[in-house]
Amino acid sequence: MNKIILSGNLTRDCELRYGTSGVAISNFTLAVGRRFKNSAGEKETDFINVKCFKQLAELCANALAKGNKALVTGSLQISDYTDKDGNKKKVIRRDCRRSGIP
Repeated sequence: MNKIILSGNLTRDCELRYGTSGVAISNFTLAVGRRFKNSAGEKETDFINVKCFKQLAELCANALAKGNKALVTGSLQISDYTDKDGNKKKVIRRDCRRSGIP
């Protein structure tokens, strides 16, 4: 089972676009603080890209903006690609199925 639950703050406004088939797609980045401190005694933050589809995408685009708190659940996806300089990269993304919008 691949299920993830994240709680954090948006680092930028939620962006909405429509795919070639007309399906609504929204994207935003969630800053999620880690619960534990690192060896230097500092708390670290992970920045997770989130993608939502259909009605949820439209809801998120209308309700979420930079700085808002959000709770999201869905699945984690890791994709590989090669950039324009030939370097291999990984992208970690969470596909949103539900979102808690305060």
